Amino acid sequence: MNTIALAGNPNSGKSSLFNQLTGLRQKVANFPGVTVEKKFGKLQLPDSEEVRLIDLPGAYSLYPNSEDERVVLNALVNPADENFPDAIVYVSDLTSLEKHLLLLTQLKDLGLPCLLALNMADVAERSGMTIDVGKLSDFLQIPVLLVSGRTGMNVEALRQAMANLLHSKKSTPPLYEPTSVEQRVVRQVQQALGIEQPYQALLVAHHAERLTYLTKAQKAAVHRICEAENFKSLPSQIAETMRRYQLFTPVLQKAISRKAEKSTRSDSLDAVLTQPILAPIIFFAVMFLVFQAIYAWAAYPMDWIEMFFGWAAESIKANLAAGWFTDLLTEGVLTGLGGILVFVPQIAILFMLITILEEVGYMARAVFIFDKLMQQFGLNGRSVVALVAGGACAIPAIMSTRTIGNWRERLLTILATPLISCSARIPVYTVLIGFVVPHVKVLGIFNAQGLAFMGLYLLGIVAALGSAWVFKQFVKSSEPSWLVMQLPPYRLPVWRNVWQTIWEKTSSFVLEAGKVILVASIVLWGLASYGPSAKMTAAEAEATNIAQQKNLDETATADLVAAYRIEASYAGHLGKFIEPSIKPLGFDWKIGIALITSFAAREVFVATMATIYSIGSTNDEATIHDRLAEARNPQTGAKVYTAATAASLLIFYVFALQCMSTIAVVRRETGGWKWPIVQFTFMGLLAYLGSWAVFNLFA
Repeated sequence: MNTIALAGNPNSGKSSLFNQLTGLRQKVANFPGVTVEKKFGKLQLPDSEEVRLIDLPGAYSLYPNSEDERVVLNALVNPADENFPDAIVYVSDLTSLEKHLLLLTQLKDLGLPCLLALNMADVAERSGMTIDVGKLSDFLQIPVLLVSGRTGMNVEALRQAMANLLHSKKSTPPLYEPTSVEQRVVRQVQQALGIEQPYQALLVAHHAERLTYLTKAQKAAVHRICEAENFKSLPSQIAETMRRYQLFTPVLQKAISRKAEKSTRSDSLDAVLTQPILAPIIFFAVMFLVFQAIYAWAAYPMDWIEMFFGWAAESIKANLAAGWFTDLLTEGVLTGLGGILVFVPQIAILFMLITILEEVGYMARAVFIFDKLMQQFGLNGRSVVALVAGGACAIPAIMSTRTIGNWRERLLTILATPLISCSARIPVYTVLIGFVVPHVKVLGIFNAQGLAFMGLYLLGIVAALGSAWVFKQFVKSSEPSWLVMQLPPYRLPVWRNVWQTIWEKTSSFVLEAGKVILVASIVLWGLASYGPSAKMTAAEAEATNIAQQKNLDETATADLVAAYRIEASYAGHLGKFIEPSIKPLGFDWKIGIALITSFAAREVFVATMATIYSIGSTNDEATIHDRLAEARNPQTGAKVYTAATAASLLIFYVFALQCMSTIAVVRRETGGWKWPIVQFTFMGLLAYLGSWAVFNLFA
């Protein structure tokens, strides 16, 4: 099967065009050996040929300054790479064409069949911009087509052009003419490594150390050649880049015509949205509305999901014989799945709103707005993207730090990002906030629990910035720091992209978390239902005896027996083992069980508590919050979940790094176990001390 790659600069609209071409026939994976994400899908061309389409990461040139660009370089200079394309569709923003052609001319010189798709043609037309496509095509000697990933304009024509490109074997001469020194280096590298394509050999000379497919011996050979010829890579890269601009800039000046320059809508909006004083206020107002929406809009669908699982449990109990299998389904499987699916509405709303902000171009402004502030904490303006993305999930957020060129700023961002409250914390916050903050209105319009929800996120932000500042004192680097980026014009969101992102992220969250939670729920049900037979029998007898002494009715007796059985179970033994260390935080052994299981994923906490408190419960339709609210110490009769305990738990989950997947990604991104261990220890101490302080404050 032939492979076609979509390449282009960041913010060129590649993803919109990719979605137009592939629809739902796409998957997400990682490039081999790195955490950089790739999208690939299948596409049927007009001649009925099915091809594989890869959406390469955005890159500005084949002289990489970020992990994304290094991935593109490795994929396109190694014909043996599994992602090496048979042809390239280069997607460029027509409204910023002058800044987008550098990479195209480099790809063309690699000898790859190329097609230039001038995206956002509809936007250019509305702004009064016109382009002589024929003149540009004649200069580049490749097909050029006007398209729009937003409206679908000329997408069918693009499919036909892609089919023609695959069947055309026409080669075009390179645009760049190497210097005499470069020519000598190219010839020797070609001979030493058996490379046929001259420009590929030149890129190998520039980047041998960064090319993962080269052996140590090959890298050493290239190094010897460059030293012998006195080949200076950086001056050569600069000279080549300037030469390419000198070649295509005059052509673009003749091919493109614009109306007289005037203030655009984006300029007018930026005058307000990037104003030094107003910009931060507006940003936090936007974030405030985002989290109010998460809490308010999700209320009804969450209630419906809880009602469904309550009805399902009752139906199963009514239609299946009583026994261990029925208990497993109702108290293990359904309770565990309900504990995650009930939070899908909130997670979907979060992803929807963040994606819309990215689509309209506001998130790029956030990078610009906060660059100077981020520098004070040892971070970079691009760190804002990771920190905001951390509100969805720390794993892709940490991966996004590869766009930060400075090593120290990237490391500090990685270390700070997990302190931002992610969507996995939403279930914990939602269940526990009700014990601390009443469900009332503030100023007649704001939900008090929504304000508390926002407050927890703000606490995470403050902790992230403070932690970055602390680590800044110990992590030193001599690398220069800078921020270079292009602010895209404001545009209406492409709703296809929004829905696609919601579907991808939410389904991924449910499937990945669902596997963990389903297994954890079944294991927990078993641990909580069974234990050493002698102790279980003794516990049941003791509970029955106490119930008789107190003249308890049948329902109260069943609940007391269930409580004693859980304490004598294997799960109870595990919780009792760690109880002394967590008692100063206001946590009992049942909470201890949940703390242990939630290391697999934070959201497992809720499913764990739901499973433990559903064992023997007579109120199967009760919500998780209601079950916890009714929980009492069997000896004292005091409520387990007081405001102090709930507040302590909330603070613990704000700070603690309870996510094995995040630890694994940090290890992968930093290249070892040193920084994950430092990060886990630091956040653990912060969580323990913060939780202890809050519990004693409320108690």
